Amino acid sequence: MQIKKIALYILVTFVLYTIITSPKRAADLVHVGFEGISSAAKGVGNFMTELVN
Repeated sequence: MQIKKIALYILVTFVLYTIITSPKRAADLVHVGFEGISSAAKGVGNFMTELVN
């Protein structure tokens, strides 16, 4: 359980460091992440539509 807590702290620290030192790059990374999620959801939607048809 300690390892998970330490990993979470490291991840949060890295995210905050990235946002503080380079907000434009952080915004770009978030944008890319949301594009990926959107593409994945669209793919799942297309797959489900084909299953129904």
